[in-house]
Amino acid sequence: MEPKKNPKADLTKNSSLYFVIGLAAVLLFTYVALEWKTYDKTNDYDISMNIDDELDEEVPMTEQIKTPPPPPPPAAPEIIEIVEDEEEVEETVIESTETSQEEEIIAVEDIDVGEVDEDLDVPFAVIEDVPIFPGCEKEKGKGAKAMRTCFQSMMQKHISKNFRYPEIAQEMGVQGRVNIMFTIQKDGSIGNVRMRGPDKNLEKEAARIIGKLPKMTPGKQRGRAVRVPFSIPITFKLQ
Repeated sequence: MEPKKNPKADLTKNSSLYFVIGLAAVLLFTYVALEWKTYDKTNDYDISMNIDDELDEEVPMTEQIKTPPPPPPPAAPEIIEIVEDEEEVEETVIESTETSQEEEIIAVEDIDVGEVDEDLDVPFAVIEDVPIFPGCEKEKGKGAKAMRTCFQSMMQKHISKNFRYPEIAQEMGVQGRVNIMFTIQKDGSIGNVRMRGPDKNLEKEAARIIGKLPKMTPGKQRGRAVRVPFSIPITFKLQ
Protein backbone atom coordinates (compact mmCIF):
# COMPACT_ATOMS: atom_id res chain seq x y z
CA MET A 1 0.00 0.00 0.00
CA GLU A 2 1.50 3.40 -0.95
CA PRO A 3 1.63 6.25 1.58
CA LYS A 4 -0.71 9.14 0.94
CA LYS A 5 1.57 11.82 2.62
CA ASN A 6 3.91 13.85 0.45
CA PRO A 7 7.56 13.36 1.52
CA LYS A 8 8.32 17.08 0.89
CA ALA A 9 5.70 18.13 3.43
CA ASP A 10 7.73 16.85 6.49
CA LEU A 11 7.38 19.42 9.26
CA THR A 12 10.18 18.08 11.47
CA LYS A 13 12.82 18.50 8.79
CA ASN A 14 14.01 22.04 9.91
CA SER A 15 12.73 22.03 13.51
CA SER A 16 16.22 22.44 15.05
CA LEU A 17 16.93 25.48 12.89
CA TYR A 18 13.67 27.10 13.87
CA PHE A 19 14.41 26.42 17.52
CA VAL A 20 17.82 28.12 17.33
CA ILE A 21 16.35 31.14 15.52
CA GLY A 22 13.54 31.46 18.07
CA LEU A 23 15.96 31.17 21.00
CA ALA A 24 18.22 33.85 19.52
CA ALA A 25 15.22 36.13 18.99
CA VAL A 26 14.06 35.67 22.61
CA LEU A 27 17.56 36.36 24.00
CA LEU A 28 17.88 39.49 21.83
CA PHE A 29 14.50 40.75 22.99
CA THR A 30 15.40 40.12 26.64
CA TYR A 31 18.73 41.94 26.31
CA VAL A 32 17.11 44.95 24.63
CA ALA A 33 14.42 45.04 27.34
CA LEU A 34 17.02 45.02 30.17
CA GLU A 35 19.27 47.62 28.56
CA TRP A 36 16.50 49.99 27.55
CA LYS A 37 16.89 53.44 29.18
CA THR A 38 14.31 56.16 29.53
CA TYR A 39 14.86 59.86 30.42
CA ASP A 40 12.48 62.41 31.91
CA LYS A 41 11.28 64.97 29.49
CA THR A 42 12.76 68.38 30.30
CA ASN A 43 10.79 71.55 29.81
CA ASP A 44 12.52 74.78 28.96
CA TYR A 45 11.19 77.40 31.41
CA ASP A 46 12.15 81.01 31.69
CA ILE A 47 13.66 81.16 35.19
CA SER A 48 15.08 84.66 34.92
CA MET A 49 14.23 86.98 37.87
CA ASN A 50 12.45 90.21 37.33
CA ILE A 51 14.75 92.47 39.33
CA ASP A 52 12.62 95.54 38.80
CA ASP A 53 9.66 93.90 40.56
CA GLU A 54 11.77 92.79 43.54
CA LEU A 55 13.28 96.21 44.18
CA ASP A 56 10.04 98.11 43.78
CA GLU A 57 9.31 98.48 47.53
CA GLU A 58 6.77 100.83 48.96
CA VAL A 59 8.46 103.12 51.49
CA PRO A 60 6.12 104.17 54.35
CA MET A 61 5.65 107.85 54.87
CA THR A 62 7.10 109.17 58.10
CA GLU A 63 6.19 112.40 59.79
CA GLN A 64 9.08 114.74 60.44
CA ILE A 65 9.24 115.92 64.06
CA LYS A 66 10.02 119.59 64.32
CA THR A 67 12.03 120.54 67.41
CA PRO A 68 11.48 124.03 68.85
CA PRO A 69 14.41 126.41 68.56
CA PRO A 70 16.50 126.95 71.74
CA PRO A 71 15.62 130.01 73.85
CA PRO A 72 17.70 133.10 73.19
CA PRO A 73 20.50 133.84 75.68
CA PRO A 74 19.77 136.49 78.34
CA ALA A 75 20.71 139.97 77.36
CA ALA A 76 23.76 141.46 79.03
CA PRO A 77 23.20 144.54 81.25
CA GLU A 78 24.02 147.79 79.59
CA ILE A 79 25.80 149.35 82.60
CA ILE A 80 28.00 147.35 84.99
CA GLU A 81 28.15 149.01 88.39
CA ILE A 82 31.30 148.33 90.42
CA VAL A 83 30.71 148.39 94.20
CA GLU A 84 33.70 149.03 96.42
CA ASP A 85 34.20 146.70 99.39
CA GLU A 86 34.54 149.13 102.27
CA GLU A 87 33.76 146.67 105.09
CA GLU A 88 36.81 145.68 107.08
CA VAL A 89 37.16 142.01 108.01
CA GLU A 90 38.90 141.21 111.26
CA GLU A 91 41.58 138.57 110.82
CA THR A 92 41.81 135.68 113.25
CA VAL A 93 45.24 135.22 114.78
CA ILE A 94 46.20 131.60 115.47
CA GLU A 95 48.53 131.38 118.45
CA SER A 96 51.39 128.94 118.48
CA THR A 97 51.04 125.83 120.64
CA GLU A 98 54.77 125.35 121.12
CA THR A 99 56.13 125.85 124.62
CA SER A 100 59.25 127.69 125.54
CA GLN A 101 61.81 126.80 128.21
CA GLU A 102 60.67 129.67 130.40
CA GLU A 103 57.09 128.41 130.77
CA GLU A 104 56.29 126.35 133.85
CA ILE A 105 54.90 122.85 133.24
CA ILE A 106 52.13 121.83 135.62
CA ALA A 107 51.88 118.10 136.44
CA VAL A 108 48.49 116.48 135.86
CA GLU A 109 47.27 114.09 138.50
CA ASP A 110 46.32 110.56 137.58
CA ILE A 111 42.74 110.23 136.36
CA ASP A 112 40.76 107.44 137.95
CA VAL A 113 38.86 105.70 135.14
CA GLY A 114 36.02 103.51 136.38
CA GLU A 115 35.78 99.94 135.16
CA VAL A 116 33.33 99.58 132.31
CA ASP A 117 30.89 96.75 132.76
CA GLU A 118 30.85 95.23 129.29
CA ASP A 119 28.09 92.78 128.41
CA LEU A 120 30.20 90.00 126.91
CA ASP A 121 29.48 86.48 125.66
CA VAL A 122 32.41 84.18 126.44
CA PRO A 123 32.36 80.71 124.82
CA PHE A 124 32.26 77.69 127.12
CA ALA A 125 35.56 76.35 125.74
CA VAL A 126 37.66 79.42 126.65
CA ILE A 127 36.01 80.87 129.76
CA GLU A 128 38.20 81.12 132.86
CA ASP A 129 35.63 80.02 135.47
CA VAL A 130 33.25 77.44 133.97
CA PRO A 131 29.55 77.64 134.98
CA ILE A 132 28.90 75.18 137.80
CA PHE A 133 26.16 72.61 137.23
CA PRO A 134 24.42 71.60 140.48
CA GLY A 135 26.38 68.59 141.75
CA CYS A 136 29.76 69.70 140.34
CA GLU A 137 30.74 71.89 143.31
CA LYS A 138 33.15 69.22 144.56
CA GLU A 139 35.18 69.53 141.32
CA LYS A 140 35.79 73.26 141.78
CA GLY A 141 39.34 72.92 143.10
CA LYS A 142 40.49 70.45 140.43
CA GLY A 143 40.86 72.94 137.60
CA ALA A 144 38.87 74.14 134.57
CA LYS A 145 39.24 70.85 132.68
CA ALA A 146 37.66 68.83 135.49
CA MET A 147 34.85 71.39 135.77
CA ARG A 148 34.10 71.18 132.05
CA THR A 149 34.08 67.37 132.14
CA CYS A 150 31.69 67.36 135.11
CA PHE A 151 29.42 69.94 133.44
CA GLN A 152 29.10 67.90 130.24
CA SER A 153 28.56 64.67 132.20
CA MET A 154 25.74 66.23 134.23
CA MET A 155 24.17 67.58 131.02
CA GLN A 156 24.12 64.08 129.53
CA LYS A 157 22.53 62.68 132.70
CA HIS A 158 19.88 65.41 132.65
CA ILE A 159 19.01 64.69 128.99
CA SER A 160 18.82 60.92 129.61
CA LYS A 161 16.62 61.41 132.68
CA ASN A 162 14.12 63.75 130.98
CA PHE A 163 14.22 62.24 127.48
CA ARG A 164 10.87 61.23 125.99
CA TYR A 165 10.37 60.31 122.34
CA PRO A 166 7.31 62.15 120.90
CA GLU A 167 4.55 59.68 120.03
CA ILE A 168 3.60 61.49 116.82
CA ALA A 169 7.23 61.31 115.66
CA GLN A 170 7.28 57.57 116.38
CA GLU A 171 4.10 57.03 114.35
CA MET A 172 5.52 59.01 111.44
CA GLY A 173 8.91 57.26 111.66
CA VAL A 174 10.76 60.57 112.14
CA GLN A 175 14.25 60.44 113.62
CA GLY A 176 17.42 62.50 113.53
CA ARG A 177 19.63 64.87 115.51
CA VAL A 178 18.51 68.18 117.00
CA ASN A 179 21.22 70.76 117.71
CA ILE A 180 20.38 72.83 120.80
CA MET A 181 22.02 76.21 121.50
CA PHE A 182 21.35 78.17 124.68
CA THR A 183 23.00 80.76 126.91
CA ILE A 184 23.76 80.54 130.63
CA GLN A 185 22.91 84.06 131.80
CA LYS A 186 24.76 86.16 134.38
CA ASP A 187 22.34 85.02 137.10
CA GLY A 188 22.74 81.33 136.20
CA SER A 189 19.39 80.98 134.41
CA ILE A 190 18.94 79.49 130.93
CA GLY A 191 17.94 81.78 128.06
CA ASN A 192 18.13 82.42 124.31
CA VAL A 193 17.26 78.80 123.49
CA ARG A 194 17.56 77.96 119.80
CA MET A 195 17.25 74.64 118.04
CA ARG A 196 17.56 73.13 114.59
CA GLY A 197 16.44 69.63 113.64
CA PRO A 198 14.67 67.50 111.01
CA ASP A 199 11.18 67.83 112.54
CA LYS A 200 9.22 70.37 114.61
CA ASN A 201 8.07 67.70 117.08
CA LEU A 202 11.67 66.68 117.82
CA GLU A 203 12.68 70.33 118.21
CA LYS A 204 9.81 70.91 120.64
CA GLU A 205 10.86 67.92 122.77
CA ALA A 206 14.50 69.09 122.83
CA ALA A 207 13.38 72.56 123.96
CA ARG A 208 11.31 70.96 126.74
CA ILE A 209 14.37 69.04 128.01
CA ILE A 210 16.54 72.18 128.05
CA GLY A 211 13.77 74.11 129.77
CA LYS A 212 14.02 71.71 132.75
CA LEU A 213 17.70 72.57 133.40
CA PRO A 214 18.33 73.77 136.96
CA LYS A 215 19.71 77.19 137.82
CA MET A 216 23.53 77.15 137.76
CA THR A 217 26.38 79.15 139.18
CA PRO A 218 27.20 81.63 136.36
CA GLY A 219 30.53 81.54 134.58
CA LYS A 220 33.08 84.25 135.28
CA GLN A 221 35.73 85.99 133.19
CA ARG A 222 38.33 88.05 135.11
CA GLY A 223 36.20 87.76 138.21
CA ARG A 224 33.01 89.11 136.62
CA ALA A 225 29.90 87.13 135.75
CA VAL A 226 29.38 86.84 131.99
CA ARG A 227 27.01 85.09 129.64
CA VAL A 228 28.20 81.71 128.41
CA PRO A 229 26.80 80.23 125.15
CA PHE A 230 26.62 76.44 125.07
CA SER A 231 25.48 73.91 122.45
CA ILE A 232 24.76 70.20 122.60
CA PRO A 233 23.17 67.70 120.16
CA ILE A 234 20.23 65.45 121.12
CA THR A 235 19.82 62.36 118.92
CA PHE A 236 16.38 60.82 118.39
CA LYS A 237 16.69 57.29 117.02
CA LEU A 238 13.97 54.66 116.62
CA GLN A 239 14.81 51.14 117.77
